[in-house]
Amino acid sequence: MIVRLEVDLASQSLALVEDGRPARVYRVSTSKHGAGELRGSHRTPRGRHVVRAKIGAGAPLGAVFRGRRPTGEIWSPELAAAQPGRDWILTRILWLSGTEVGRNRLGEVDTMRRYIYIHGAPDSEPMGVPGSIGCIRMRNDELVELFDRVPVGTVVDIS
Repeated sequence: MIVRLEVDLASQSLALVEDGRPARVYRVSTSKHGAGELRGSHRTPRGRHVVRAKIGAGAPLGAVFRGRRPTGEIWSPELAAAQPGRDWILTRILWLSGTEVGRNRLGEVDTMRRYIYIHGAPDSEPMGVPGSIGCIRMRNDELVELFDRVPVGTVVDIS
């Protein structure tokens, strides 16, 4: 089976496409700063990417990650209240790497070096509207489903 992901910035959606047909569409949240590729822009990069690494297999829902490593914490409203403003990366990480040299790969536009992920977010964060600082946020239970269905190397088109 050939699997790919299509992220639509305008509709704030991510489609899982299997053998050329949409198998599932998820509401997501991309950057509140819009689209863009430059390092430090806090924007969601466009173009063709691949899933370079899958991180967090087997972690519980709400597991907190920092620097792509589990912290041992599980997200809760109390933890969030104690750390306001923290950018929560939860449950699983699909780390993206650009494939288009000069657009989203290498130099000042390198998606992987910008640490752009598809990752889980607190349930309190709205989906379907921009809200991240560059990454693509998903509901934790939906991310686990997606994580289990896509292999490393899966093509991810962001437009």
